[in-house]
Amino acid sequence: MMRNQKTNVLLGLVVFLLPAEPSGLAQTAGSPGEDKEQVKLYMPYKQYSQTENERILKLYEPLRVADVADGMDMVGLADVGLVSPEIKALWRDTENFTHRICGIAVTARYVPTNKREPKMTNETISKWYKELTSEAFVDVLHPGSVLVIDGGEDNDSRTIGSSNIQVWRKRGAVGVVTSGGVGDTDEIIHQKIPVYYKRLGRGLRPGRNELESVNRPVMIGGALVRPGDVVVADGDGVVVVPREHAEAVAKAAMSFLDNIGLDRYKKKSKQ
Repeated sequence: MMRNQKTNVLLGLVVFLLPAEPSGLAQTAGSPGEDKEQVKLYMPYKQYSQTENERILKLYEPLRVADVADGMDMVGLADVGLVSPEIKALWRDTENFTHRICGIAVTARYVPTNKREPKMTNETISKWYKELTSEAFVDVLHPGSVLVIDGGEDNDSRTIGSSNIQVWRKRGAVGVVTSGGVGDTDEIIHQKIPVYYKRLGRGLRPGRNELESVNRPVMIGGALVRPGDVVVADGDGVVVVPREHAEAVAKAAMSFLDNIGLDRYKKKSKQ
């Protein structure tokens, strides 16, 4: 990444990553009611330490989606965090279960653009990638993170491809869950990077969508996902555990882990 490009990305992240209180962030000078709040955010961002993230994820290592869903029921969270079955695994490994995801949510939201270009030159495409439809979330990915992309209505946009997903993985992402478009699927399956998706996307992002936010609450398959929540995915689909209940859910879920699942976990731990 070029130096000036990285600087722009980091500056863009300042808005997204400051703890959001339910107070105004913007005003329009000279307009009626200029002394009133113009932007209000009611779900604050909370940052967790890497040490705390690793501690929580350790509790989920042996657990399957079915176990976690049962654990949610046990602590009074029935039907919470159950992502629609429309969000499914791009590929499955029923021998070593490497398609499974267990990680901490980093969120991003892409929305359909209302801007149009007379012609998409290489220069125009580059400008869009830098300024409008960037991947500003890359700098906040961390080991054990799951990138959760809300892009459900950005049309036939290819938000994920075989090249950028490798970059995300190198930054620590264990997989991706998205309602947006996925392209280069043959290559991604060959790379064995876990992806849970709703639809294919063939068109490039410039001219089709814009990045709206990073690390704000998003909705995937009818479920709320906040940055810091625990995301577990396997052949049964995706479940999102609210972070404040993550420890209690994991402990309750352990009672549902059968001998087959436990044996599989023990074998994997010895590898």
